[in-house]
Amino acid sequence: VVAGADVAELAAGAGVVLLAVKPAVVPTVLGALAPALAPGALVVSVAAGVPLAVYERLLPPGTPVVRVMPNTPALIGKGVAAIAPGAAAHEDHLVLAERLLAATGLVVRVAEKDLDAVTALSGSGPAYAFYLIDAMAEAGVLLGLTRDVALRLAVATVEGSAALAAATGDHPVVLRERVSSPGGTTVAA
Repeated sequence: VVAGADVAELAAGAGVVLLAVKPAVVPTVLGALAPALAPGALVVSVAAGVPLAVYERLLPPGTPVVRVMPNTPALIGKGVAAIAPGAAAHEDHLVLAERLLAATGLVVRVAEKDLDAVTALSGSGPAYAFYLIDAMAEAGVLLGLTRDVALRLAVATVEGSAALAAATGDHPVVLRERVSSPGGTTVAA
């Protein structure tokens, strides 16, 4: 990894350029990047919502581009990233992008048309999981637990439930039904 202040200087000779900038500045950055980009260099972008067509219009013809939609658990190696190839990206480019992103967690391939759904599900999904954890912890506090204990229980419950779903491969409805005895506390809740 090379750091610096000048886009063209950084891109010169690079085999892979990871573009991690705010979407609004992508065209400006691509303008500075395009003349310095080595022939055949792979551009991997994590800029949300910028279509492959923008990269393909502003970069030299035939530049392989892979769009990525990651999520915040990537910070601890538990994320999920969906990748979508541009027109010039081939299997070897996708494999390289997967290898680069593997340290952040799960990597899946999708068509670009599916990236909006990925954004809604796994890109925004951590916010929903955090909302659930907070609601569970607040319910625990309302039932008399200390905030610390309630939060620890909520986090561990969500973490354990996700791990159980991943380990068993069982459908979430089946797993939920296993906890839900007829007339029991879970069904009442």
